[in-house]
Amino acid sequence: MSVKNFILASGSPQRKALLSQIGYAPKEIVPADIDESEKKGEKPSAYVKRMAKEKALSIAKRFPNQIVLGADTVVVVGAKILHKSQNDDEQLKVMKLLSGKAHRVLSAVCVVDAGGKISVRLSSTRILMKKLSEAEILNYVQGHEWCGACGYKIEGSLAAYVRKIIGSYSGVVGLPLFETKNLLDGAGVK
Repeated sequence: MSVKNFILASGSPQRKALLSQIGYAPKEIVPADIDESEKKGEKPSAYVKRMAKEKALSIAKRFPNQIVLGADTVVVVGAKILHKSQNDDEQLKVMKLLSGKAHRVLSAVCVVDAGGKISVRLSSTRILMKKLSEAEILNYVQGHEWCGACGYKIEGSLAAYVRKIIGSYSGVVGLPLFETKNLLDGAGVK
C-alpha cells in the first residue's frame, strides 16, 4: 500500500483501516475537533452530511491547497440519531432500543480538493437486528466493544446478531468505501 496525497480529518482507527483495505493510506491524519451538536429540527441525513463537511473544512482551513477527507457516521432509529453512549447504562438503553428492530446507519463523506471544491456523498444502510435476550444485551454492553462508536461496532461480536444488511457494510463500520474512493479519485488523489 502506498501513501496517497490526502489528509484524513479523523482519528478513527476504523476509518484508517478501511482506507488501508483499498490501498489509500493518507499522508497525514489530523482529527477534526468540532462542535457535533444537532441543530433544532435537523434531519439525520442533513446532520451527518454537515458533520462530514465541517470536519473536512476545519482541517482544510489549517492545510490550504491540500486534499482533505472528512466523514461522519450515525445510527438512526426512526428520526432519532443515537449518539455515542457515555456509560454502560446509556448503552443498555441503546441495545434495548435496537433489539429486534430495523434501523439505518448513515455515513457521509466529504472531500475538499486542493482548489477548495467541496464534494459530499451520503450512504444509507438498513440493518435488521435479531431480538436480543437480556443476557445477550448485558454481555455485549459489559464487553465494551461499543465504546467510541455511535450505537455499536458491527465488526465485533454484535455481527452475530445482525440478520440482514441492505447497503454498505464499510459505511456501517464508518466509511463507505465506494463513495470515498470515487470522491478521492475525482479530487486527484494519487
